[in-house]
Formats: sequence, structure tokens, C-alpha cells
Amino acid sequence: MSAPPTTDEWQHLTGLTHAAATFAAGLRFEDLPQDVLTMVRRCILDGLAVALGGSEQPGMAPLETYIESIGGAAQARRIGSNRRLPAHLSAFYTGTAGHAMDWDDTQLAEGPGRPYGLLMHPTMPPLAAALTLSDLVAQETGQPVDGKRLVAAFCAGFEVGCKVAEAINPDHYMRGFHTSGTIGHFAAAAAAANMLGLDKPTTARAIGLAASMAAGVRANFGTMGKPFHVGRAAENGITAAMLARAGFTANEEALDGRWGYLAIAGPDGDPSLVRDRFGAPHTIVSPGVSIKPYPSGVLTHPSMDAMKFLMAEEGLTPADIEKVTLFAGWNVLSPIRFRIARTELEGKFSFAFLLSAVILAGRAGKGEFTDEFVSSDACQQMQARIETQFDQGIEDMGWDRIRSRIEVGTKDGRTLTRWADENYRGSPHYPLTDAELEGKFRDCAEGLLTEEQSQAVFDIAWKIEAAPDVGRIFDLLAWRKD
Repeated sequence: MSAPPTTDEWQHLTGLTHAAATFAAGLRFEDLPQDVLTMVRRCILDGLAVALGGSEQPGMAPLETYIESIGGAAQARRIGSNRRLPAHLSAFYTGTAGHAMDWDDTQLAEGPGRPYGLLMHPTMPPLAAALTLSDLVAQETGQPVDGKRLVAAFCAGFEVGCKVAEAINPDHYMRGFHTSGTIGHFAAAAAAANMLGLDKPTTARAIGLAASMAAGVRANFGTMGKPFHVGRAAENGITAAMLARAGFTANEEALDGRWGYLAIAGPDGDPSLVRDRFGAPHTIVSPGVSIKPYPSGVLTHPSMDAMKFLMAEEGLTPADIEKVTLFAGWNVLSPIRFRIARTELEGKFSFAFLLSAVILAGRAGKGEFTDEFVSSDACQQMQARIETQFDQGIEDMGWDRIRSRIEVGTKDGRTLTRWADENYRGSPHYPLTDAELEGKFRDCAEGLLTEEQSQAVFDIAWKIEAAPDVGRIFDLLAWRKD
């Protein structure tokens, strides 16, 4: 039997909790560069859009039944409603809604061995936590929380989550953990700690408590369990921060060492990649985030656009399509698990559906991601004509970008090929315009808000740092009549 490892063997797994807590506790609005603020405005508007649209998704009804059965103190509101709930449950609802359509943004990787586009959805856990607690803080103090305070708390959580995601071994995701659910806990806890004004030791304890709750497995992809992960991250982040504020203790180095989160959930990891780089630069700027044009995993978007552009360039109609084959490597194909989608949730993980939506509707938005559209005869028949194929040549090009090509066979005997653009739409290399981002919000708000209400949200979001009372956001997004 080999001897147990010595303490020295775990020395490389030190310092991450201290760095994260120091950053989260100390960050103030005045510390943020202009380029960070520009991206914060975009991510917050995008987060509000997808949480609003997600609040009417089918999975929210059973979640609300559960939440309503618990009851509790009227502390904070949730997206879509002005009714107050216990703060952690409001964050649970908002966080789940924000990921219900899988339309929230994606962190890009920069560390060695990390598949491009496969880290976490960085906005929703800290945004749900910070926005929810802004409502609670306003109630506790009798003073509204302004935009600068919200921005600082959001940035604290966003940066902590992204840096921890970079530090953990990429095997964490490849083994089956859902990073938005696991690492999202640390993002939410850091945002909540900053919003509550916790000092560094108390913030470290909040991170320690979050480490004991961080969970989420990819087995639940294609079900209501996937957005549940993000909702739980927001909920548990608030719970951790409020417990720490109340004096509850936890290990102040819970990310570190032999029994820390990096060692047991990676396994291993490399804190040196990020330990001295919190805010230097902010991940929200470099390497940046992808703000999604489609409500599915970012790995699917270049292929969907390739299909969309090929249809337009060749003047194709759905009736022209005989067969479609998507060629890609395992980084693109392995997360996409359903050959034929039968439900909207399965459709997010089915190239047959995603390409069918583009072929049939020329788009893939809220109106196409419904059970009715997915199960329609036209969609089911088109899905049967679409297949994926592993391509060793593309695999050998590496996972540093999202690469694929589309091959279309037409009924008149032609074979048409188009490579996906590695600088895909929505990425930092080809970002959505402000007008496209507002268009995405309007799609999410369809049937829920008036144009005047949507414009009022834009007016706040594009100058979020100047908002005197961020609670106004809840008023504008309260489409439900409770």
C-alpha cells in the first residue's frame, strides 16, 4: 500500500479562495474600466431578456407550485412578478427562468486543454443573486439600491465564477459535471456577498458554504433539470452569503488543498492560471463571452448559421432539401445527445431539430422552441433527413475554436457544402449589434410586454450604472397579474 500524500503534494492547490474572497469583498464600481462597463450593460440586458422569456416556459409552472407550497417571508421579487418571496426562493425562480431556454451567454475559455465555449453560463447566477438581493437590501434599509451597486455585485460574481471555472481541471466538465450549476454557485455567492457588503473573511466563509452545495450533472441535459442547476446556484449563493452574514462558519479555504473543491471535483486544477488575475483583465472583456443568437448551446450556433446562410445564398426552400449531413469533431458532437428531438428541451441538444428549425422557419427563436413546433409533422419529417458525422480531419484541427461544415443534398441532385464561420455570430469576434440584442429582447418579450415597456427596459439597461433604483426593473418585467 502506498503512503498517503503529504501536505506538500497539495501546495499547488492553494490561494484561490483567498484571491476570490479578496476580490469579491473589495470590488467597487469605481474600480471598473469603461470596457468592462460596456460589456456589463450588454450582459445585464441579455440576462433580463432570457429570464423574462424563460419565465413563461413550461418548467416554471411546477417550480412555482413547489415554491408557493413553501411560503415564507416576503423579502424579494422575482422576474415576471411583483409578488415577494423569501429571497433565496426568488433567486431560485429567476435563475431557473434565466436558463430555461438555454439562451443565456457563454464564457469562453483561455487556459490550456479547455474546450472553446465549454466553461459556464456566467451571467445568470450572479445576476439573479445580485438583483434579488438588491430588493432585499432596499427593504432592509428603506433605501433603493442604485445601478452602481448592482453593477459592482454582478461584476464580483461574474469574475469569481469565470476565474474558478478556468482554474478547475477541464475534466470537471468532460466527466459530466454541469459547470453552470457547479461553479455558478461561487459566482452567485460572490455576487451576494458583495451586495450584502460582507468583509473578506465572511465572503470566504460564504464561498466555503457554496462549495458544500455546488452540484449539477449533465445527465439532466434535455430536461427541466438543466435550468434547475442555474436556479439552484443562484438560490444557494444567496443562502451561503446570508448564513455567513448571520455568523455561520465554514472553511475559509474551501477551494484549496487536499479536501478543497478543486481537488475533489476536477480532480486537481491549476489556481496559478488565475490566482493573480482577478480583474486583470476581467474575463467579461478578455477572452470575453458569447451572447447567443439562438436558444441552444453555443457549440451549435456556427452550424445553424451555416445552414441559414447556405439556404439564403442558394435560394433553397424546405422542399428542396433531400438530406443534410453535419461534419464536426467530438467537442461539438458529444454534448448533442438526441438524434431526433421529440420535445423542445430535447431539441436544444439535437442537431436534427436545430437545423430543421432554420430550414423550415428561417430562424430559431422563442416561437420555434416549443413542443408544438418540434413535434409537428413537418419538423419530424425534416429531422429524419438530417444526420451528424464525426470528422477526424476537423477533430485534428483542435478544440480551440468551434469548427464544422454542412453538406446539403438537394432533390435535384446537387451537393452543396458550407463551412461554419469560426468567428461565429455572437462571439467576441463577431458580436451581436446593440440592435440585434434589442431584437432578442423583443423576441423574449413577445406577448408579455408592450413595446413601451421594452423600451423602458432598454433605457435602464444601456445606462444601468446611472439607475437610481434598480427595483424599477422588477416593475417593468412584471407581466404576470398575481
